[in-house]
Amino acid sequence: MQHQLDKLFKPESLMVIGDFSGGAAPGYQLVHNLVQAGYRGQVYAVALGGITPTTEVVYTNVAEVPVKVDLALIGVPAPACFAQIEACGKAGIGGIAVLSSPAFSEIIIDRVDHQKILTLCRKYNMRLLGPNSIGFMHPSQRLNASFSYKMALPGNLALISQSGALLTSILDWSVAQQVGFSYVVGLGSGADVDIADLIDYLGSDTQTSCVLIYLENLKNARRFLSAARAFSRYKPIIVLKAGRSEEGSAAALSHTGAMAGNDAGYEAAFRRSGIIRVDTIAQLFNIAQALALQPRPRGTHLAILTNGGGPGILATDYLIRNGGQLSKFSERTIHQLEEQAFQKKRPDNPIDLHGDIDPTEYALIIQTCLRDENVDGLLVVLSPQNMEQSNALAQALIKGKARANKPVLAVWMGETEVHAGRKILEQGRIPHYRFPESAVDTFLRIAQYVKDLELLYETPPAAPVDFQPNQQRARDIIDQVGKDKRLVLHQAEAKELLSCYGIPVNRSELCKEESIAVQTANSLGYPVVVKIAATGIGHKTDIGGVIMPVNDEQGVRQAFQKIIQNAQLLQPQAKVEGVWVEKMVHKPFELLIGAKKDPVFGPMIVFGRGGVAVEVYRDTNAGLPPLNMALAQRIIEGTQIYTLLKGFRGIPGANLRELDFLLCKFAYLMMDFPEIKELEINPLMADLQGVIVVDALAVLDNTQPVAGHPYAHLVISPYPGQKYTQKVVTKKGVEVFFRPIRPEDEPALGRMLQKVSNDSLYMRFFGFIPKITHAWMIRFTHIDYDREMAIVAEINQGAGREMVGVVRIIEDAWRENAEYSILLADYFQGQGLGSLLTDYIIGIAKERKIKKIVASVLAANAAMIRLFEKRGFTFHKEEHDIYEVELELRK
Repeated sequence: MQHQLDKLFKPESLMVIGDFSGGAAPGYQLVHNLVQAGYRGQVYAVALGGITPTTEVVYTNVAEVPVKVDLALIGVPAPACFAQIEACGKAGIGGIAVLSSPAFSEIIIDRVDHQKILTLCRKYNMRLLGPNSIGFMHPSQRLNASFSYKMALPGNLALISQSGALLTSILDWSVAQQVGFSYVVGLGSGADVDIADLIDYLGSDTQTSCVLIYLENLKNARRFLSAARAFSRYKPIIVLKAGRSEEGSAAALSHTGAMAGNDAGYEAAFRRSGIIRVDTIAQLFNIAQALALQPRPRGTHLAILTNGGGPGILATDYLIRNGGQLSKFSERTIHQLEEQAFQKKRPDNPIDLHGDIDPTEYALIIQTCLRDENVDGLLVVLSPQNMEQSNALAQALIKGKARANKPVLAVWMGETEVHAGRKILEQGRIPHYRFPESAVDTFLRIAQYVKDLELLYETPPAAPVDFQPNQQRARDIIDQVGKDKRLVLHQAEAKELLSCYGIPVNRSELCKEESIAVQTANSLGYPVVVKIAATGIGHKTDIGGVIMPVNDEQGVRQAFQKIIQNAQLLQPQAKVEGVWVEKMVHKPFELLIGAKKDPVFGPMIVFGRGGVAVEVYRDTNAGLPPLNMALAQRIIEGTQIYTLLKGFRGIPGANLRELDFLLCKFAYLMMDFPEIKELEINPLMADLQGVIVVDALAVLDNTQPVAGHPYAHLVISPYPGQKYTQKVVTKKGVEVFFRPIRPEDEPALGRMLQKVSNDSLYMRFFGFIPKITHAWMIRFTHIDYDREMAIVAEINQGAGREMVGVVRIIEDAWRENAEYSILLADYFQGQGLGSLLTDYIIGIAKERKIKKIVASVLAANAAMIRLFEKRGFTFHKEEHDIYEVELELRK
C-alpha cells in the first residue's frame, strides 16, 4: 500500500484524462497547472474531446499510451468516469485521482456510485483519491495535480482538507504569508484513500514535520484514531473540526443522551489520540509555526516582557482566564533583573520596561528570564516607537533567545513600523503575532498538547483487585429484555446489570400495591425514597415521580397515591407498574456516570456532577473506552466538581480510587455489550467511605452486534487478554505464561531489563541504551493492539509473577508487513523460550492476515539466525554485519 500511495503522490509519470475544449475545460486546466508548476515527469494527455493541450504527446484513449504511467488524473463527467477507471486498471496504472472543478458540477460523482468505483479499484489493485477531489500538490516535486492555479510553496507542513473551497483559500493566504508545505491534499469524498491513510503516509514522510487537517466528518474513526495515536507523539497533528454546534437529541431518555452530543465524541477522541484541536484557521497555522520553530514548553508558566502596560495586562488576562499561570521569578532572577534594568526596584511579571531600553540590556533581561526554572516560556510584546527600535529589539530578542531550550513568542504590534522587525524575527526562527491573545493562545494550546501526551502515556496504577464480572448473568438480563421485545430495562434490571460488574447498588423493591409499599418501607427502615415504576418514563423527577424523604407509614401511602396520579396525568401513555421503595442514602456528593453510543465513536463514557440539575451545571467530561485507572482519573479531573471530590478547605472528599475503578468497570460493561445504547447512573452517591448507585437507566439499541466481532463497536481496540493468554512448558519443564503486554507492565519490564546483559541489549537494539527512562519504556508498553502485538512471558515467582521475555510484531498501516523482535532475560536463554514465543507470535500474525514478517539481525547473533533458518525465513545481507530476513505468510 505504501508503494501504491507513492505511485499516487510521487509519480514519475502521469496522464490527464479529460476534455480539452477550451481554457476552462477540466483537462486543459490540469495540464496547464502541471506545466506552470514545472513538473519534471512525463505528462500524457488523453483528450476525449477538444483542442490539443500544452503537452508533447496526445492520445484519444488510455490504451494508446505506450508506457505504464504511475498516476492518472481523471476529470470527466460522471457517466464516463467508470469506463476511464476500468481502462486505467487494465493499463496497470497504480494510482488514480477522480477530480472535480468547482466550475464543473457535472463531474461530481454521487455517493451511490462510490462503491462501484471502489470495486473497480480493488479489482485492479489501484489506490484512488476522490472522487470529487480538487486534487493535490507535492511542492518539492513541483507537482500541482489540482485545479488550483496557485501553487503551494515547499515546506514541512502537510495540509489535508475535506473542503476544496477552503483549501484554495488557505493556499492563497499561505503564499502571501510565505508558509510552505510538503503536501497539500484535497480529500474529496474519500471513497478509498481517507484521512487515516494520509496520516499513516505523511507520518512516515521525512519531509513532513506537522500534519494540519480540516475535518468535517469521519467514516472510519477506528482507523483514524489508530493512525493518529501512532504518530502524534512524534509529529503533531492539528485538526480544525467544523460542525461543533450540532444539537443533542431532545428525545433522549437519559441526561447523558441529551448532553453527550457528537462534538463531545470528537473532543474525547482527539484528546485520547494526542491531537491538537483548534477553532480557527489562524490557530491552525499559529500552532504549526510555533511547533516548527520553537521547543515545546514543559508547563503553562509564562513570563511576559512588554514595553507597554496595556498589552501586558491583556496578555495576562487571557493567560489566567484560559488556565495558564504567570511565572513567579526566583529570588536570584529578581536580583539579576534589579541589577540589569530596574535600579533596585523589585520587578514584577509582566515585566514592564521603559520605552527607550538599550538593546543590550534587552537581550540580558531575556536571557535572565529564560534561565529561571519557574519559566516555561517567554512572551515578548513590543509597541514600537519607531522602525529602528523594532529592528534593534528584534535582533536583541534573537540574541537573548540563543541556546535557550524554552519557547519564545513575539508580538510586534502595528504594521508599517514593525514590518522589517517581523522579517528579522522570521529569520531568527521566532514566531510572531499581531496581538497578545494570539500568542498566549498558541503557547497554552501547545502546553496542553505536551501535558496530554504525558498523561496519555503515564504508567497507570494497577486496579485495586482482579476484576471478574459476572458476564453470563449480565447476558441473561439483556437477552430477556430482548425476548420481551423491550428496549428500556426496568430499574431493578438496570441495577442488577450494574451489580454484575461489581458496581454497588442501593436495594430497590417493586411495590404494585400501597399496602406492599408500606410493608417494604417498614422492613427497610425509615427514611425511604418512593419512585415511580413505569416503562417509558426516563426523568422521573420531571413528572413528580420521586418523593423523599418519606419518614413514616402515612407518608408512604401519600407518596404512593401522589406518584401514581402524577404519572397518569402527565404521562398517560406510560405503562405504570407501581412504585419503587428503597432506603434513603445520605452522602455529600451526587454524581453522574453515563454512557451513550455515538454513531461515529461508539460508546462514550461521561462523568460529572449529577442530580436533577445536571443539565443546568453541565459539569461533565467524556472519554472513550477502554479505560485504565489513569485514564479514568483524567476523566474525573476534567470536571469542576473534582476540586471538591479530592477534598477542599478541610471538607472531606470522596474515595477517588474507588471512583476510578468504578469508571473502569462501567467501561467494561459498555465494551462487553454493544447492544447498550444508553446507560446512566444518576445519582451515584459518594463520600470517603465509598459509592452507591441510587438510580439507574439502561436503554438498548435496535441494532444487533456484529457476529464474531465482539469489539467492532469500539474505536480503540481493548486489551485482548483472554484471546492471547496461554500456558506453555519449556524443554526444562518450567511453566511459562503468555499474555499480551499492557501499560501497567512498565515496572515489570524495567525489572526484566535489569536482568538482561549489555550484549543481549546490543543484539536486540543494535546499540547500547544509555539510560532506560519512562519516555523510552512507554514505547514498548503503551501499544495500539490494532497495529501491534507484544506477548510477554512470565513465570511464577513467590506470590506473583516475573517477566522473563517479550516478543512483538509491529504492523504497517495496511497489514502487509510486520516487523518482528524478541528479547529474553539472560538467565532464561537456551531453554527454548525464544522458539515458543516466536511460533506463538507467527500464529497471531497469520490470524491477523499479515502478508509478511520482516526482521533485522546482526550477523554475529548465531542463535537468532538458527531460529530464523528453522522457520524458513529468507536472508538478504544489506550491510556487511546485518541480515534483513523475511517470512512470507500469504501471497
